[in-house]
Amino acid sequence: MRVSGQLAAKLKDLSVEVQHGVSLATRTSLEIGGTTDELIVHRYDRFAEVMSLLASERIPWRFLGGGTNVLIGDGELSWVALHLATAKPGTRVEGNFAHVDASADLGAMVTFCAKHDLGGMEGLIGVPGSVGGALRMNAGAYGTQIGPHVREVELYRVATGKVETLLGCDIHFDYRHTSFAANDVMLNVKLELPSKLYKEILSGIRMCNEKRRASQPLNQKSAGCIFKNPLGGSAGRMIDELGLKGFRVGDAMVSDRHANFFVNAGRATCADMMGLIGAVRERVRVAHGVELENEVIVWQN
Repeated sequence: MRVSGQLAAKLKDLSVEVQHGVSLATRTSLEIGGTTDELIVHRYDRFAEVMSLLASERIPWRFLGGGTNVLIGDGELSWVALHLATAKPGTRVEGNFAHVDASADLGAMVTFCAKHDLGGMEGLIGVPGSVGGALRMNAGAYGTQIGPHVREVELYRVATGKVETLLGCDIHFDYRHTSFAANDVMLNVKLELPSKLYKEILSGIRMCNEKRRASQPLNQKSAGCIFKNPLGGSAGRMIDELGLKGFRVGDAMVSDRHANFFVNAGRATCADMMGLIGAVRERVRVAHGVELENEVIVWQN
């Protein structure tokens, strides 16, 4: 998708930077993805105007956060990629409340809060991606989930064309699922966190990091867990029991460290990864009678 010079000028007036012909493989942890124009929004308060302009010009879009839980199609894409400019640190603390930009790095937010003696998020320290992505998926690890700490979320709703604020009690958080609409765009969040001494938080962070290093392919190109765990079971364990670690389609491979992590072992394409996902899902279905559900988000033309 190409943005015309005329539209780019209008977007510039709304503090939107247009990058032409961007390979989204450079924007995702899997390093897979086709090319399109990228629109970087620098002012959250102009977001509704930006979306209104795109709608009037009939420009299809996808919102790309940290790029850590997404598999993007190959070739030239038929939509533009929207991205919020990252503010650092993107977090400010008032008492037990943390006000966080959705574009802030999740791990950096956890560390920032820890330095202000606010804990409860230690398990999320090594989860890659943005705070907005963590909200959408109700990210969790080692007994921690972000959902219970959410008190308010400011977001843009395509359904209304407006920026709205939702109270945490009005949002349903479940295992790797929330009640947000698929095209809601997170802008910022207010979290309530328990007071905790920094040295105690740091101890928990170190413990979680050690567990992660021992079991996950942190130095390989992945999107985290590919499948959600079925009720009462473990997707990784089911795949491992079938002897599928190292199984590959093209350069897409089941990690030899964690069977629910699929890695780009070279120059994998989206087609390779989709082929691997389909093959593993079918083997698990035949062997266990379980239909695994994707945790990774798939965007194709």
